Amino acid sequence: MKQSVLKTAFLDTIPVMTGYLFLGFGFGIALQQAGFGWVWAAAMSLFIYAGSMQYVAIGLLTSGAGLLTAAATTFLVNARHLFYGISMVDAYKGAGKKKPYLIFALTDETYSLVSRIPQGENRMPYCFWVSLLDQIYWVGGSLLGSWAGAVLPLNFTGIDFVLTALFLTIFLEQWLSTTDHRPAIVGVVVTTVCLVLFGADLFLIPSMAIITAALVLLPRTSKEAKP
Repeated sequence: MKQSVLKTAFLDTIPVMTGYLFLGFGFGIALQQAGFGWVWAAAMSLFIYAGSMQYVAIGLLTSGAGLLTAAATTFLVNARHLFYGISMVDAYKGAGKKKPYLIFALTDETYSLVSRIPQGENRMPYCFWVSLLDQIYWVGGSLLGSWAGAVLPLNFTGIDFVLTALFLTIFLEQWLSTTDHRPAIVGVVVTTVCLVLFGADLFLIPSMAIITAALVLLPRTSKEAKP
């Protein structure tokens, strides 16, 4: 039974594996190019385990950002994970000692897999293996990238653009999948204004704070308001 659950979890996470290996590889290279070796790549992927924030953290580390700036940036970038964890508290009631790890490991992709599984005797083992496998993919990609950045005689200049490309892809997918483009427009306008007002080094925190407040206050469409 255990092998069956593991096999199912592995097959379901293959799409995540392809993405995490590639993105983790880019992160490892970018971190290595910034002067931080494989130990940093392993530690950040094991204990932070937040893809976009790990990319952002490279800039924070190299710019000498203060603790308050790092904490505020981390909170704003990963605020959505609070809701992931809250929504799975009841679902993970029977997880026992594995519950803290399961909450910690709720990335966007992991959440999309574990949140669709109905209650049953195999739910907790499945959720655990999905969570663990996804993190293994990310850690593995990070270490491979760190090794490649240190050993291969290649010019990796611009590799950190992979995160920008990812965000652009997500932005376009969201734009095409919905008819309500107000959140996207708010994000673009606010970010542009804050970039002009505060500069490239300081625009991130105020822009994300204003965007969050604007989206909370944004009136719902009539379609969204239906029960």
